[in-house]
Amino acid sequence: MSREVHLVGGTRPEAVKLAPVAIAMREAGLLTPILLASGQHPTMVTQALAAFDLEPDITLQVERETGSQAELLTAMIRELDELWSVRTPAAVIVQGDTTTSLAGALAAFWRRIPVVHLEAGLRSGDLESPFPEEGNRRLVAQVAALHLAPTPLAAMNLLDEKIPVTDVLITGNTVVDATLAVAARKLPFENADVAAARAGSTNRLVLVTAHRRESWGEPLDRILSAVKELIARYDDIDVILPSHPNPAVREQVDAALRGVERVTVTDPLPYPDLARLLSEAYLVLTDSGGIQEEAPSFGVPALVLRDVTERVESLHAGCAKLVGSDPELIVSEASLLLDSRVRRDSMTAGGNPYGDGLAAQRTAQATAALLGLAGFPEAMPVSRTALTTGAVA
Repeated sequence: MSREVHLVGGTRPEAVKLAPVAIAMREAGLLTPILLASGQHPTMVTQALAAFDLEPDITLQVERETGSQAELLTAMIRELDELWSVRTPAAVIVQGDTTTSLAGALAAFWRRIPVVHLEAGLRSGDLESPFPEEGNRRLVAQVAALHLAPTPLAAMNLLDEKIPVTDVLITGNTVVDATLAVAARKLPFENADVAAARAGSTNRLVLVTAHRRESWGEPLDRILSAVKELIARYDDIDVILPSHPNPAVREQVDAALRGVERVTVTDPLPYPDLARLLSEAYLVLTDSGGIQEEAPSFGVPALVLRDVTERVESLHAGCAKLVGSDPELIVSEASLLLDSRVRRDSMTAGGNPYGDGLAAQRTAQATAALLGLAGFPEAMPVSRTALTTGAVA
């Protein structure tokens, strides 16, 4: 039997969350991890893996003309099926809820290859938000053989959907493993604009990210107006805003913030830069699920620029608060935290509900156990409170 396990990733967040798993598998020595870049965002996957001294073992060539989800999904499935017809892995790991995750899960399922779903069980309860991610992760759950839930609440979502309890394991989220490891290295900033903005600055850092499609257009304009109001109100803060690479989005951000002092707009940042900024931030304004998971490890509260979030563990633990794109609400909630260090610190006093830094080890062992090569690991320890709120001790 093949001992290869293919870890399929197509976006930067997937690469970041899969990298610690590949490292843990290599260290355990029971399985051979193969990092497979799906072709969705190949350059960003390669850059993200480089932060861990890794590179893709296989990169699919996916041609895109229309840019539609249907085109991308079918192209990736075709490439994966052709690969796995001649190089069949013992198992396939997909992460999260992207188009790559769905393509990998379906192509493996059709080849009767066991599918391991990393970061399984997230649910917003609304197929329209986030779109199409909520639909993708529900579909992956239907074909996965092993569901690795990041939190107790995610596990309960799966059990509520009649997934057998024997197929679900609470591992924690591997993004916690990743961000702690990378930030601890305190590498110099690669981005020259960020390096210049942080050089010698004694101001408090506010990190802002607004990348989701539902934030584009009018919502983004409202978010940017809130950023300008905060800069005008507080002369001791710096804002760094990595923009989405979409040209129209970057033009919108530049038009709103061009010439505004103490605001630095950048291209998408290398992961080490982002991890270091997060570790140094006073406050984060974000619509990113990954940053909601990473920020509590550094004691940084997050104001979530969305109306709903599937990371409700953050809300239960108190380390995040929903503010949507309402400028008045964003400014008022941010001001409360900027005006009171005690209030700010109290938001994250309970620690990170998403993991303890051992999720990758549990994932590696659970995958080996699925294939009969090891015993199943113990689930991530959780408190009694976590069983009702989703917050980890």
